[in-house]
Amino acid sequence: MHPIWSFSLGVFGAGILGGNTLFADDWPQWLGPQRDAVWRESGIIARFPTNGPPVRWRASIGGGYAGPVVANGRVYVADRRLAQGTSNPADPFDRGVIRGGERVLCLSEADGQVLWKHEYECPYTISYPAGPRVAPLVSQGKVYTLGAEGNLFCLDATDGKVLWSHEFKKDYGIKAPMWGFAGHPLLDGNRLICLVGGAGSTAVAFDKDTGKELWRALSAEEPGYSSPVIYEAGGTRQLILWHPEAANALDPETGAVYWSVPFKSRAGMTLATPRKLGDQLFFTAFYSGSLMLRLDSAKPAAAVAWRTLKVNEKDTTHLNAVMCTPFLEDGYIYGVCSYGQLRCLKMETGERVWETFQATTSGEAVRWANAFIVKNGDRFFLFNEKGDLIIAKLSPRGYEEISRAHLLEPTNKDCGRFVVWSHPAFANRHVYARNDREIICADLALQK
Repeated sequence: MHPIWSFSLGVFGAGILGGNTLFADDWPQWLGPQRDAVWRESGIIARFPTNGPPVRWRASIGGGYAGPVVANGRVYVADRRLAQGTSNPADPFDRGVIRGGERVLCLSEADGQVLWKHEYECPYTISYPAGPRVAPLVSQGKVYTLGAEGNLFCLDATDGKVLWSHEFKKDYGIKAPMWGFAGHPLLDGNRLICLVGGAGSTAVAFDKDTGKELWRALSAEEPGYSSPVIYEAGGTRQLILWHPEAANALDPETGAVYWSVPFKSRAGMTLATPRKLGDQLFFTAFYSGSLMLRLDSAKPAAAVAWRTLKVNEKDTTHLNAVMCTPFLEDGYIYGVCSYGQLRCLKMETGERVWETFQATTSGEAVRWANAFIVKNGDRFFLFNEKGDLIIAKLSPRGYEEISRAHLLEPTNKDCGRFVVWSHPAFANRHVYARNDREIICADLALQK
C-alpha cells in the first residue's frame, strides 16, 4: 500500500449573508489554516439538497493524489501528465521509469479558469504513479510545492515564476521512497520544514525566501510519509517528526532533538499526521497500530502511555490508519482503520468504543478503504474514497449520519477498485475536491 494525500497559514475574512456576519476562511495548506482538520467557517448547510450541493464550476486536470488549497481568490493544485505513448502499469506496485511531467495549476476561485501553470519534466520511478501526493502551501505571496520525485519549488503566487527550487534526490544523494515524497512541508517563521531522507537529513529546514538550507536533522533508513507539525508542550514549541523508526520532537529553530521514542513501522508506512490533545500525542500506522505518548508538563520530554503490542493490520486492537489522519476530541479518538472501519477509541486506554463501515464501504471490510475527517461546528464532514461527502455526528454514543452527497466519480483504479484518495479543501463556504480528471467547486453555504 501507499500513502496518498493531499494539501500555510490562514487568512481570515468576513462575509455577509442574509444580514448576519459570518466568518470565512481560506484553506491554504494541508488540513486547513491551522493544520488541524478544523473548518471554522459559519453559515454552512445542515443537510445537502436532494440533488447534492450545487456545483459552481468544474475544471479538467491530470492525475494525482494531492488535494487542492485555496488562498486569496485562487485555487492551487498539483497534477501529472503522462508523456505521449506512455501509460501507467496495470499493477500500481510495479516500478520502472514512466515518462511524463508534473504541473502546478493556479485557478480562479470564482470560475475555475486557469490563471497560470508551472510544468516540468518528471519521470516517475515510484509505485502508485498517478501523480503528486503533496498539496501546495500558500503564504505571503508564495506557493510551495513538492512533487512525488522530490522536486521542491517556491513559486510566485501571482504568476507562477520560480523563485527557488531544490531536487531532493540530486541535492541529498537519495532515492525516492517507494511511494514517492508525500510529507507536506511545514512553514514556521522563516523556515520551510520538509521531510527529505538520507543520513542526517531526514528533516531539513530551508529559508522560505531563498531556499538556503538552515538545518538538517535525524537519520532513518526511510523517511516515511508523515507530515511534520508543531505543538507546544512543557512550555516549549516542539516540531513533531515521525519517521518509520521513531517518533521525534525537535527544536524547530535549530533542528536539535528534544526526545525520540522508538516506534517501528513496517514498509516505511508512517502516514497520518500526529495529533495532540491536552498532554497526549497520538500516532497510528497501518501495520504497527497505535502509539499514545504522554508529554511532560515541565520540559520537552515524552513517555509511552499505551501502545499496540502486536503488528497485524488484519487483527487490529486499536487503530491502524492508512491515509486517514484521526481526530481527537473530548477524550476520544476517531479514525479509519486498515480495512475501512471508522472507529472510536478511548484516549486514555485505546479501548475500542464502537466501529462502523457505513462511512467508507457501506458494510464490508475492504483493504485500505478510506475517508478523510474534518470538523465543522458540532458535526463532521467526511469525504470517502467513493467520492461521497458526508455530514455526520461522531461521539462516544456512535456514528450518526445526517446527510450524504456524491461529489466526484472515483477514477483511480489503484487497488482493484476505483477510488478517489485526495483530501478536499473547505474554503469560503465551498468544498473543492479532485479526482484524476477534474477538480470541482461545490457550494456549501446556507441558503435563505
